[in-house]
Amino acid sequence: MKKSVFLGTLAASALLAGAVSAQTLAEVQERGSLNCGVTTGLTGFAAPNAEGEWEGFDVGVCRAVAAAVLGDPSAVEFVPTTGQTRFTALASGEVDMLARNTTWTFSRDVDLAFEFTGINYYDGQGFMVPRELGVSSALELDGATVCIQTGTTTELNLADFFASNNMSYEPVPIETNAEAQQQYLAGACDVYTTDASGLAATRATFEDPAAHVVLPEIVSKEPLGPLVRHGDHEWGDIVRWTLNALITAEELGVTSANVGEIGGSTENPEIKRLLGTEGELGAMLGLEADWAANAIAAVGNYGELFEGNIGESTPIGLARGLNAQWTDGGLLYSPPFR
Repeated sequence: MKKSVFLGTLAASALLAGAVSAQTLAEVQERGSLNCGVTTGLTGFAAPNAEGEWEGFDVGVCRAVAAAVLGDPSAVEFVPTTGQTRFTALASGEVDMLARNTTWTFSRDVDLAFEFTGINYYDGQGFMVPRELGVSSALELDGATVCIQTGTTTELNLADFFASNNMSYEPVPIETNAEAQQQYLAGACDVYTTDASGLAATRATFEDPAAHVVLPEIVSKEPLGPLVRHGDHEWGDIVRWTLNALITAEELGVTSANVGEIGGSTENPEIKRLLGTEGELGAMLGLEADWAANAIAAVGNYGELFEGNIGESTPIGLARGLNAQWTDGGLLYSPPFR
């Protein structure tokens, strides 16, 4: 769930993307729906439920943007993408944004000409093994077979980790998380490596999650977040500030339950600006005054979105950790709404 290294092909695609992306806001409004690139399926983050409706933490970001722009969180066409296809889909204009646990890196930002609009999950690469192997550390994995998703920086991180620790491994290439899960459970590999959040999400779907262990080592920094094409700054601002609105709402105590009334009753000027009862922030984005209120009402604030999809009370069971608000010792921090 990270980044493709086929830079040359996408560099050419990115040159074409400027014209495609220049009027994204107008195109989305005229179309009446947001085309949002997501993963092919990762429980808790982005996956269709039993009724075929997409749900999850990353899906919530898509729905929040749709609510901000169109006033309708259901006006989203979800486009499943793999590690190999996601950047081509964005560069070509097939999708308006990506919201599929993609890591912000130098080459993606600069060489592939994409614009990351923020970080919605601070992550790191980890390793999962069957408990019966008796392994308690990634440093014990010399000679292991490792399921590794192709077209991702996971490959590079894996090579770096084993080389720096003078160990060897045999890669078992896979393309999607579903394929990785199938191969891993079938014993085709000893280890599955990806973002630690992805490992937790995958393990939660197993018949016996306790039979599998996520090892303690985190071997990389993986700041995950939504991205758009370079050159479409107005659209990038909308995606960026929609995410910031969810983060700020949690910090200020604005929730999906009280967003409808707090804007008119609070004396806090930033809440008023956030919810559009004071100031002209919506107009600056080319949106209605209640754009952020619509986004918060649709998916909740950041904390609600986190706890409802991947938090400790869900089968995924992720603690906030680095993804706690800055006031609670985490890294989550939005610029001011003013």
